[in-house]
Amino acid sequence: MNFHHVPVMLDEVMTYLNLRQGGTYVDCTLGGGGHTTEIIKKIQPGGRVIGIDQDPNALEAARKRLESFGSSIVYVHSNYYRLKEIFAELNLGEADGVLFDLGVSSHQLDEGERGFSYMQDAPLDMRMNPGDLLTAEQIVNEKTEDELTGIIRDYGEENWARRIARFIVDHRAKRPIHTTGELVEIIKKAVPAGARREGPHPAKRTFQALRIAVNDELNRFKKALYEAVDILRPGGRVCVISFHSLEDRIAKEVFREMAKTCVCPPGLPVCMCNKKQQVKVLTGKPVLPTQEELKANPRARSSKLRAAEKRRVLNNGEDE
Repeated sequence: MNFHHVPVMLDEVMTYLNLRQGGTYVDCTLGGGGHTTEIIKKIQPGGRVIGIDQDPNALEAARKRLESFGSSIVYVHSNYYRLKEIFAELNLGEADGVLFDLGVSSHQLDEGERGFSYMQDAPLDMRMNPGDLLTAEQIVNEKTEDELTGIIRDYGEENWARRIARFIVDHRAKRPIHTTGELVEIIKKAVPAGARREGPHPAKRTFQALRIAVNDELNRFKKALYEAVDILRPGGRVCVISFHSLEDRIAKEVFREMAKTCVCPPGLPVCMCNKKQQVKVLTGKPVLPTQEELKANPRARSSKLRAAEKRRVLNNGEDE
């Protein structure tokens, strides 16, 4: 399996992480190791990267690709939503930076047997961690029409969610749906011809929705983002590369909430909550890939980067 990874917005990530020699950095989605390769080079001597991935095949490929860096990279087979647990288990202190490169990786799309791609016929799986129990096949064959509608509408932002869900339920009443190819044909029948002629592949949004549901991506990411700030040293930074609006919205809202200094109801004469600002947002608007990068790597076209810095605390206990 080819796990070559072309890292998205590499220069921007290097800048916003503000890498320092000897620091400890976390790549929450190690994948092919593209970002980690450049991070580890810039933080030597004495630096280390904690590389996390829930896909054991990706993790093993990264070990081989990065073996020349030896013990400077610590490989962890887990999901990033366990970030604080991982740091505790490894007896690590604080991190200088944390990177999230979200979404399905290029190699998972390219390897059709994983069931992520609507372009290749394969079992309906979509598990990023093959050890997890829930599969896309279970969702499409067991969820009610209302539940399927909610998943496809909320996670896929699909205008034809109700109609697609109804067609899925009608089809499975005759026989179960086992493969991506079967599901694609059902979706094509559900989406009106006029809508199919414009925009992306008619199955793109539904496949995105199922992948998110199978892997509980949004809930896990939100939890992990709070934990990333918790494990950062003051002045440490967290960077998020997202590939659709739902992920980007979570990053934007979490950073905004953690940057607030007061959450008291409007109208109070004085602040009663004593909330401290936890982060400084570094990207008022998401950073987008350059035109040069888009020409070299078209898969970067929907990516957005947001970054924040953990607030420093002065000797008198007040925020800087």
